[in-house]
Amino acid sequence: VQLVESGGGMVQPGGSLRLSCAASGFTFSSYDMSWVRQAPGKGPEWVSHINTGGGTTDYADSVKGRFAISRDNAKNTLYLQMNSLKPEDTALYYCARGSITMDSDYHNLREYDYWGQGTQVTVSS
Repeated sequence: VQLVESGGGMVQPGGSLRLSCAASGFTFSSYDMSWVRQAPGKGPEWVSHINTGGGTTDYADSVKGRFAISRDNAKNTLYLQMNSLKPEDTALYYCARGSITMDSDYHNLREYDYWGQGTQVTVSS
């Protein structure tokens, strides 16, 4: 199993970025996926979840209305479109694969069995 994030960078407040997570080594379409972030000096924070087919999504209150999660099962890729970025969005962003038994407990980070290496997002003027 391999998850490789990309698309991070430095952006000014109010700007946008699109993160990607390329998945390999497993049947991507069979697993729920999430984005999780970790800001400097803080614990990991769940950001967004998407179900196997992409029809059900959820977001942390801190990003609701600004971020959009999506997936392309034909390309084995997960995305996170981030708009209206704020300095408090600065963090290392990870994609994570939900365990096969996760069910609806996708806020619980212990329910994720594989993580990527992360991509850095810095929002600063």
